[in-house]
Amino acid sequence: MPSVETLGSASIICSDKTGTLTQNKMTVVEAYVDHKLDGINRENLSSELNDQEKSLVVAAMLCADAEMTVSADGIISYTGDPTETALLDFGIIYQLKKSELDHQYPRLGEVPFDSERKRMSTINQWEDRFQVHVKGGVDEVLSGCNQIMLHGKIESLSEEDIKKIESANEQMAQSALRVLAVAYKPISIFPSDVFVDQIESHLIFLGLIGMIDPARPEAIKAVEQCRTAGIKPVMITGDHKITAVAIAKQIGIFQEGDVAITGNELEKLSEADLKQNVHLYSVYARVAPEHKVRIVKAWQYNNQIVAMTGDGVNDAPALKQADIGAAMGIVGTDVAKGAADMVLTDDNFATIVTAVKEGRRINDNIMKAIQFLLSTNVGEIFLLLVTSIFNLGVPLLSIHILWINLVTDSLPALALTMDPAEANIMKRKPNNTSDGFLTKGVVWRILYQGIMIGTLPLIAFIYGKHHGGLALGQTMAFATLCLAQLTQVTNVHSILKSTFLHNPLKNKMLIWAILISLLMALAVLVIPFVREIFQLVELNSDQWQLVILLSLTPIVVVELFKLIGINAVKEEKI
Repeated sequence: MPSVETLGSASIICSDKTGTLTQNKMTVVEAYVDHKLDGINRENLSSELNDQEKSLVVAAMLCADAEMTVSADGIISYTGDPTETALLDFGIIYQLKKSELDHQYPRLGEVPFDSERKRMSTINQWEDRFQVHVKGGVDEVLSGCNQIMLHGKIESLSEEDIKKIESANEQMAQSALRVLAVAYKPISIFPSDVFVDQIESHLIFLGLIGMIDPARPEAIKAVEQCRTAGIKPVMITGDHKITAVAIAKQIGIFQEGDVAITGNELEKLSEADLKQNVHLYSVYARVAPEHKVRIVKAWQYNNQIVAMTGDGVNDAPALKQADIGAAMGIVGTDVAKGAADMVLTDDNFATIVTAVKEGRRINDNIMKAIQFLLSTNVGEIFLLLVTSIFNLGVPLLSIHILWINLVTDSLPALALTMDPAEANIMKRKPNNTSDGFLTKGVVWRILYQGIMIGTLPLIAFIYGKHHGGLALGQTMAFATLCLAQLTQVTNVHSILKSTFLHNPLKNKMLIWAILISLLMALAVLVIPFVREIFQLVELNSDQWQLVILLSLTPIVVVELFKLIGINAVKEEKI
């Protein structure tokens, strides 16, 4: 709960792209072979692949760790990284099954994917020799290639070839596609030790595969909510910069005037420059997990409350550094979940925004309870202080004060925490945590409402003492204070909105709390033997009328203050 409360004050949300802002359901929609970029129409696929197209798909499938299973009723399911399951799903269209390929070309060695190299390699048995297969980021794979397969022939990779490949990559990325490059090389002798430099060099470029991960519809709405709530959403991804910007534009994160930056560009930025310009960047592409810590610290330097999402082991430092770390519940590692303050069970950006709304509601309700408790207690102190200074007598006995604090204070204050969120809660700017909870507006309302609540039982006490003695004065003061506090609880639902515009049925717990407190207070005033224990006397109809009239005064006064606009101060954020 403290984490959700802090999240309500978040002004920056740094989120992963895949699975959080997007659906994490990758589908192959485009391929680049022989310097030709072809879209894949799944409703009208060609009957078969040519040799080079087949080589591209087979190499990509062999260089994947995802698995496919078929149930008894023929339903195909996949396990593994969504990017790799998309490759397996595409292969199925052409009767290429991962299990059969693995049996035909067994994997003998591998260099796993990592966030620095951004590529993966496998060594497979290939008839009477061996073959290396590599897939990964376009720039990273191209850096290890010196040859290219064109029209079934292997040629040297020229500068013109590289320009064409980069142009195709850019075109695909602008369509918000995640692009994988695939390469291979035959080797005659299996290496005794599998080294990256040895395996991922002198490669033959096969082609590009483009796949789309559609944006979550709810994420688009959630980003819009962030904007209206004064929260800046930031995308952090390992994807290509152009792809990241295209998705960010679709979702609404990247807007006019925003800047996208890559991990390499971030490395070159000094800490001072990053802290000064961090507000310009809404998209971070090709970013390594360790860069996230720098991003969080830069925002925190600018007095922002930062929420950060992450799923990997390397994300743990950033999750710890952030004011609120949110780990992915589905794909997140145990290390990430342990370092985080909260876990998103559905890995959805919209859930973070919902949590922000809930955090703001909790914060608002805590402030309502604080305002109610402090104003009523200030009222009690004011009553006792005035009667002591002017020697008017003792208005309340100790047992009266204890009963009021136990019954009319505690139950309504607890029930206030169940209040629903106000309609404009996500149209306000985040709370400034440096202000503390006792802002000028809160102090003003506590003081004037506290003095008002203390004055009402004071009037009842003076009247009762004058017309029937000390016991009657104490009884009227006790009754007025109890009922006035129950009236006061209805005043704190909203700072500006009238109490009469608030639907009481939205918080049924508060209704029950008021009724129980009222019945318990009346039990003390009406039941003879209980009344005697509290040293009170019976009230007649005229005295009850005055008590009820005084008890209703708080709602009249506060409504008047709301109407003329002095229930809140000008600087107060509402």
